[in-house]
Amino acid sequence: MINSLLERKIEKRPDKVRLKGRILFLTEDAELIKRQLAGEDLPWDTKNPANNPKLRDDISTDEITPAHYCFYFDETLGEIPYLGLKCGSVFPIGRSDVKNGGFVCAVSGKRRGKGSSREQSPYAEMCAGIQVVIAENIERIYKQNCQNLGLLTSTNFSLIDQIRAGEEIPLNEFTAGEDEITRQVIEYGGLFPFNVARMQKKVFLPPIHTEKRPMTVAEKIFARHMIDENGNSGVPSVKPGDTGFARADLRFSHEYVTPMASIFFERYVGKDAKVNDPASILFFRDHLTFLDEVISEEKKKLGLLDLATQLKLKQQDFAAKQGIKLHGELKDRKGSEGICHSIVLESYALPGQLNIGSDSHTPHVGAIGCVAFGIGTTDVFNSWITKDVRVRVPESVKIVIRGKKHPNVTAKDLILKILSLDYVRSGKALAKVMEYAGEAIEALSVDERATMTNMAAEIGGFTGIVAPDRKAVDFLVERRGMDRKKAEAMIEGLHSDPNAQYAQVIELGAADITPMVATPGDPGNGKYIRDFSTPVPVELAYGGTCTAGKNEDMDMYALVLADALKHGKRVADSVKFYIQFGSQETRDYCIRKGYLDVFQRAGAHVIEPSCGACINAGPGVTTRPEQVVISAQNRNFPGRSGPGQMYLASPLTVAASAVAGHIVEYEPSAERELVGV
Repeated sequence: MINSLLERKIEKRPDKVRLKGRILFLTEDAELIKRQLAGEDLPWDTKNPANNPKLRDDISTDEITPAHYCFYFDETLGEIPYLGLKCGSVFPIGRSDVKNGGFVCAVSGKRRGKGSSREQSPYAEMCAGIQVVIAENIERIYKQNCQNLGLLTSTNFSLIDQIRAGEEIPLNEFTAGEDEITRQVIEYGGLFPFNVARMQKKVFLPPIHTEKRPMTVAEKIFARHMIDENGNSGVPSVKPGDTGFARADLRFSHEYVTPMASIFFERYVGKDAKVNDPASILFFRDHLTFLDEVISEEKKKLGLLDLATQLKLKQQDFAAKQGIKLHGELKDRKGSEGICHSIVLESYALPGQLNIGSDSHTPHVGAIGCVAFGIGTTDVFNSWITKDVRVRVPESVKIVIRGKKHPNVTAKDLILKILSLDYVRSGKALAKVMEYAGEAIEALSVDERATMTNMAAEIGGFTGIVAPDRKAVDFLVERRGMDRKKAEAMIEGLHSDPNAQYAQVIELGAADITPMVATPGDPGNGKYIRDFSTPVPVELAYGGTCTAGKNEDMDMYALVLADALKHGKRVADSVKFYIQFGSQETRDYCIRKGYLDVFQRAGAHVIEPSCGACINAGPGVTTRPEQVVISAQNRNFPGRSGPGQMYLASPLTVAASAVAGHIVEYEPSAERELVGV
């Protein structure tokens, strides 16, 4: 494999770019978008931005490539871009509209590409003819996916005039401000050609010679894993901005990403080539297990269910051929072994490790003190060759939550509060490590800490982490059967130094936070339930996903439903309440605790593990725009889980609302009454 790559001819792209085509402005006004698709070129004043129409902010990858269309993993994706883009209540872009419009550039506002790590999004844009995307700021994984594929990105709106005039643009316009490695990735037209040039020793890898300094816990882990100039893992010290490649302890992907990555691998490396160290690679069949129960007849007619089956089969075949462990579907009943993040936390991740996964919620396992982050398809397949990943050491933000939280407040409420802060909503936290600390965090179990680290993805952070402590040791001993002394040795030194530097320190008082929801459209739309002036009736309630399908989440659903049964109540007749396990281990835990009986008697529907409703692929999705669902999942972007109105909340709030029939706080008073808004 390496020999064939060593002989391959690799050249840089030209040092000047000329873009011939139209510019698509993704505005908030659906009519303006439709007029552009019909052939009108929108005037744009780059010198007086206030004169221009408002651009859409927060365009998620769910809107660029809606989940069901990611079953395609070839150039067909070029017909798909922006099918999920919503302007008000309108979806102005139809299939193949962008491809047929002759567009070479797409322009939007803040936080472009937030959400899922799916590389299908920039790949779809490329296949539709888009060569450059311009936005006020761009989410880390999406931007890195663009760079890996060769799609140019910029935050310089003055380029609009140059593109329109058909002028040559120096390539360094797109590399300015980037680190040495990213600059070369862009110059070589993508990560794979860069890596081939790296193997051929044609590229410059800047050595890390950072002097000894106080470091954060994340920086200490990066320092242990960065590759030095001799190819060994570990350098004495790192600082934000240091760039290089980090050796990964664990690499994983699921059936949404593995097939495209395997096709890239076979196409660019060779059909008979072998991956590097298959024992440290894991595959999961966890996203689409229940798709057939919710996919519409229209989508079936388009062949999307058949395509989803092909994803499963392609991953299965590649796993068998390469000798890679696949956590797949159950043999005796419908469902999967578990969601990738749940299983990686329960069975694999260790304090101090560096883990990479094909999903934006890979930071889940930061709960036990490892650096874990999401990567795209190209990064996945390149890691199969090199066993490492490109890294620019990020800055850290320390979020300190002081004091003791209220009994009915959970980690989900804490993270919804953080997501509502201006610092996060304005994009200042993008691509930074979220380090959670303070008495309220220390009091959380590892399961609850995982909710905090998991939803670093919604912040747009690089990862989330909690410095490992006695609770992390207890988790490894009790859940993994690890020797206590071995576990204690693992966490030694894994804490931030007293004088470590942070981009920002945010302090919150736990006592000031009461149960919250995020109103429909974005996880950052946090509101205290008690601030609602009128009750919000719900039709669906959903408890599950990696964020809320853990053992302690099940404790919460069971607590509320057992209370309800004591008072002669159960799930309201007007509500369907679904509870979905994150893993078989959690299902077994519920059996041991007697929860299945409580769930059944209270009227909840129990589902085997899968990502399910969170990605519009299982029971609990909405089917009508007016339908209201309260969900313990992590995202409520438009169309993410059906066309309805989704409120995000904690497991306690979801269960209490399912019983009440409308959104309520769970009030753990002596009488255990459900207190409404």
